[in-house]
Amino acid sequence: MATRLFADEELQRLREFPEISREELFRYFTLTPADLAFVDPGRGRGPADRLGLSVALCALPWLGFVPDKVSAAPPVAVARLAEQLKLNPAEIGTYGRRAKTRTEHVRLAAQYLGWRPSGGLELKELDEFLLARALEHDSPTLLFRLACEYLISARVIRPGPVTVVERVAHARKQAQSETYDRLAHEFTSERCAELDALLAIDASIGTSRVRWLSTGPVEASAKAVKAEVDKLGFLRGLGADTLDMSVLPAERRRFLATMGRRLTPQALERRDPQRRYPILLTVLAQSATEVLDEVVQLFDQAISAKFSTAERRMHEQLAERGKTGEDRQALLDELLSIACDPQIPDEEIGSLIRSERIGWDRLRAAIAQAKPRLPRDHGHLAALDSSYSYLRQFTPAVLSTVRFAGGTAATELLLAVDILRELNATGSRKVPEEAPAGFVPSKWRGYLDEARKAGSATAYRHYWELCVLLCLRDGLRTGDVFVRGSRRYADPAAYLLTPQQWEPQRAEFCRLVGKSADPARALAAATDELHAAVGELETVLADGDGPVRLDEDGDLVISPLTAEDIPAEATALKAELTEMLPFAPIVSLLIELDKRTGFLDCFTHATGKQARTPELKRNLIAVLLAGATNLGLTSMADATGISYDILTWTKEWYVREETLRAGNLALIDYHQRLPLTAAFGTGTLSSSDGQRFPTRGKSVTARALSRYFAEEGLSTYTWVTDQHATYGTKIIVATRREAHYVLDEILGNASDLPITEHATDTHGVTLVNFGLFDLLGLQLSPRIRDLGKITLYRPGSRAEAESRFPHAGPLLTRKLNTDLIAEHYDDLLRLAGSLKFGYATASLLVGKLSASGRQNALAAALKEYGALRRTVYAAKYLSDPDYRRRIARQLNKGESVHALKRDLLYAHEGMIRARHLEAQTEQAWCLTLATNAVIAWTTEYYGLAVDQMRRAGRRIDDDVLAHISPAHSENINFFGAIEVDIDAELAQLGPTGYRPLRVRDTLF
Repeated sequence: MATRLFADEELQRLREFPEISREELFRYFTLTPADLAFVDPGRGRGPADRLGLSVALCALPWLGFVPDKVSAAPPVAVARLAEQLKLNPAEIGTYGRRAKTRTEHVRLAAQYLGWRPSGGLELKELDEFLLARALEHDSPTLLFRLACEYLISARVIRPGPVTVVERVAHARKQAQSETYDRLAHEFTSERCAELDALLAIDASIGTSRVRWLSTGPVEASAKAVKAEVDKLGFLRGLGADTLDMSVLPAERRRFLATMGRRLTPQALERRDPQRRYPILLTVLAQSATEVLDEVVQLFDQAISAKFSTAERRMHEQLAERGKTGEDRQALLDELLSIACDPQIPDEEIGSLIRSERIGWDRLRAAIAQAKPRLPRDHGHLAALDSSYSYLRQFTPAVLSTVRFAGGTAATELLLAVDILRELNATGSRKVPEEAPAGFVPSKWRGYLDEARKAGSATAYRHYWELCVLLCLRDGLRTGDVFVRGSRRYADPAAYLLTPQQWEPQRAEFCRLVGKSADPARALAAATDELHAAVGELETVLADGDGPVRLDEDGDLVISPLTAEDIPAEATALKAELTEMLPFAPIVSLLIELDKRTGFLDCFTHATGKQARTPELKRNLIAVLLAGATNLGLTSMADATGISYDILTWTKEWYVREETLRAGNLALIDYHQRLPLTAAFGTGTLSSSDGQRFPTRGKSVTARALSRYFAEEGLSTYTWVTDQHATYGTKIIVATRREAHYVLDEILGNASDLPITEHATDTHGVTLVNFGLFDLLGLQLSPRIRDLGKITLYRPGSRAEAESRFPHAGPLLTRKLNTDLIAEHYDDLLRLAGSLKFGYATASLLVGKLSASGRQNALAAALKEYGALRRTVYAAKYLSDPDYRRRIARQLNKGESVHALKRDLLYAHEGMIRARHLEAQTEQAWCLTLATNAVIAWTTEYYGLAVDQMRRAGRRIDDDVLAHISPAHSENINFFGAIEVDIDAELAQLGPTGYRPLRVRDTLF
């Protein structure tokens, strides 16, 4: 059983000492005075025995067991112990020639440390632990690691790896049975027949229903909306929306759904019922939520697309109106010049206008050209009315299928939705007299008034219905309207910790983020910080001649930063290093890095299967490069000679977002440990920015944006550290505001990077973000365009501010509503705590809070707190040029990484051809992984070159190295033939495991 999960070589590795890190060396191989007394109790124990016993004593808490070959312990660990024991490290070579001695020493060490052998009771407890974990995770490697960690925490000596692996296999089998048993009440004969029918080809759709449910839309059209509505109706017909899957852990549900979507219907049919039915039931339950979200999202996008088209049409009409009105404008100018001329008597004005100066002909022509006055929205809603028939193709189906709910602010709107639903169902054309219209914004009420005054029931129905649909869309965006059963459009309160959940976690959260739970103390501290920052700005403005100053009118003047002074030495050094670095094809680079990091081992089979063929790494590299370079699997198969079917199978089962994240994390951790990395930055500062790529084909994420694309495109939003590593990437719609996504990867950062400060450009800034960053114990440091024009706030009166700060005080034009902040302060902490502890996705909440109106008290309080934090930031930013320059430098690092990505994504003119969000996300992570690989490889070889220079007596300061970017592609070949031969590539490495540096001014 064990050998089916792990190869013999892997089992042998699990019995031996692994490599040791510096942190582990100091943590586990440091002897206390008591340890020294235990090892050498003065009873004549020889040097070899004392050294061997100390290795056993340290290895047990480190590994959870003591390898049989103690003499094979890491030499640095043996040397450290020998130094503490004042012994010769070579003594370890003679230790343990008698097995009885080793066994006795392990027993003594365990007794001294309070560890137990793994007996029947201990293994039974391990089985119970593994069953609980196997219900959450199905990966044998992960379960084995969790088992080892559990045994260490319980101070139980780990048995042999075969025993542990057998326990893991048994737990996985039990988990499958337990999964079926927990859902057995659902598997009636009727339900099982329905589930089996999902796998058969349905002639009406030309494919199996399970594949149909898993295939998402590629455009927001009326046809696509109705197709998703049909799916939702089908799922509800099977009762999928009422399935309660909470009996299974969330991770188990995710695993089963992944299996259902990746396995073919034929493969699912071959599985025994005990495994097949839980998978299909989970797919149904997850599809019910996902399809409901798709229906609402497509409803939003389809209406918004027509709304944008109407806006463009309105602007065109306004421009045409302006052109045709030029004569009337000229006439008005002449009339005003006559009427306002004090030299012309009043009694002569009429005659001048009608005869000599203007004349009746021009006056009559102007009257003939007169057009009705525009409504308050300049005709936007009227322009949308031309799309009324199109909207009617899908909106009745959405309203009849989706049930909306909301708070008191949406009461009238929801009543209007119910009336519109009834009108659609009965075919009535006239809006009832009692139908509410109070929800309609004032800019559109004129349309309803005019239609009612004209007695046109048709016009009133059109405009009233359009207002209902647009307000419903806006309500869904703000969270005032929500959809039960949805994940993306659920009640915003459902994303937050409940007051009962928050109560025991408040103190821990406040400790983590360094905030007081008392609103009075928190606001007093924030006010003091504001006064200190404004005081620094006051000093700068008082000088009057710096880059930040006041002009004669008292307005703020901010001179642009001068170009960063990059030392000439840094420019010359980078050129020299580039000449020294070897040339390497991108394939060779990935092979070399995998040898040192093992990042390809992070790509595990979606089913948890552990067996790996010798060709798997070769296939993985080809798939990763197909995504990173945009070649695609077909072209990559031609370039490498690996069949398309093999590449497709590898991508389907091994390359997914979670494995790409894990592989990327391995590269980041390795890059972070490289000696040269610390010269680039501390790893505590990061930045995020969007990078736009054109798309080919229809996609719900693609948008037309003439500034960036000839047709349509999308954005990848990436997070980059000051050490040049990209730790997050996300596909977003190019027209959506980037600020909503800024916190996502910072809060979801799984690396060891201690991010405390984050920089963005203007697109990443909102008052909501300023407030949330501070509440989460982070610093938002954006570079804001037109910073001098933003509104700054003061905690007290205008007179108090101007008296205390004569120069800076007048800039604080608005008074903070500190009472509102204090009143909702605990709810603000609860909101931040919900994000910190992973109860909600930041982008989801930030988007809703940013769009919320004044009636949402929590959103209003958060924006008020954000205004306070933005004022503190602005004062500090304006008064400290070094701070401004540091933020600019970090944003430039992000741009250099973007340039490297553009170099990598060269095929097909850099046009993304994946059409669904999942595939686009996977390609974005392939590109991110390849980018980090290039940066890690370049950093490592830069370090080797610098070391060589320093050994030759050359002085190279870290201050100079800080100006050199490893986001550098001149030594990497992305083009040409792609041959993935791992053994041949590794054979080219020198005895040190690295490629030899080049001799300068040569090509070799």
